Amino acid sequence: MSTLDLPGFSDVLDAQSKLSGMSIRTPLLENVELNRVTGGRIFLKSEILQHTGSFKFRGAYNFICRLDERQKKQGLVAYSSGNHAQGVAYSAKLLGAKATIIMPSDAPDIKINNTRDFGADVVLYDRFSEDREAIGDKIIQENGALLIPPYDHPYIIAGQGTCGLEIVEQAKERNVILDATVICCGGGGLTSGSSIAIKELSPSTLIYSAEPADFDDTARSLVMGQRVSVSPDARSICDAVLTPTPGELTFSLNRTFVEKGLVVTDEEVRRAVKFAFNTLKLVVEPGGAVALAAVLHNKIDTKKKAIALTLSGGNVDPSVFKECLDVS
Repeated sequence: MSTLDLPGFSDVLDAQSKLSGMSIRTPLLENVELNRVTGGRIFLKSEILQHTGSFKFRGAYNFICRLDERQKKQGLVAYSSGNHAQGVAYSAKLLGAKATIIMPSDAPDIKINNTRDFGADVVLYDRFSEDREAIGDKIIQENGALLIPPYDHPYIIAGQGTCGLEIVEQAKERNVILDATVICCGGGGLTSGSSIAIKELSPSTLIYSAEPADFDDTARSLVMGQRVSVSPDARSICDAVLTPTPGELTFSLNRTFVEKGLVVTDEEVRRAVKFAFNTLKLVVEPGGAVALAAVLHNKIDTKKKAIALTLSGGNVDPSVFKECLDVS
């Protein structure tokens, strides 16, 4: 498959076969109180329980498992705020490859430490004054390492698409046809990959992306019909989804499949994290809670609807988690 090819449903099925026995078929949970609050049936795809605490393992493993021994020995490079980093580091460990991860210095300590614990070398940079791609290019040129992109590659997209595949399968196991899905969105890998599977298996299901305000590049790009970028001054508590511009491949898919981009404030995200802990008894990081925040704060109609949403990650620093739990 060329890096310029858009993946299709057959690629998601192929990724599912590669991930069989390696990834976790995370549960699709339902909660009585959440249903009462929203007036619908809300299903929670709990990728917080995936290996490394996020969906990112799916795409990383689907990519790395296809490399030959020479490529693994030359090493892998990835840049990530933390969840892709951990997915690549753990997949590399499982598959016998060396990984170097370029991470922002303000990434949560839990993500930096976990990445190192998986055996990867970590290079820190200032996300607001340094260019992570330039740092990665230098390492690649010096060592002949291979870049594992965070979202904009067919293997990554197809791997993340197995999450959407499972959502529809698990809903149908309950005899539920979903009215909609709401998917946490950064660079768009999870949204686009899942959309491929969802639209193939459940064409009537509407798909929404969810992003934090000021990092709503996918939502604004969908409206504009072309990729647009966020302001360099933009800030958010949702470190896992702070992507400045949608991917080329991911946006090509999302503009076809996604009904609308939903946008939530940091305050709404904090309340969603608190709701997840107090009511659902789940630990969700801010970036992994944007879809839940969208549903809780009426960004779409939930009354008498069957809606699945992703809890895409649970790697949250204690200090940030406390800040969310303390919100009034």
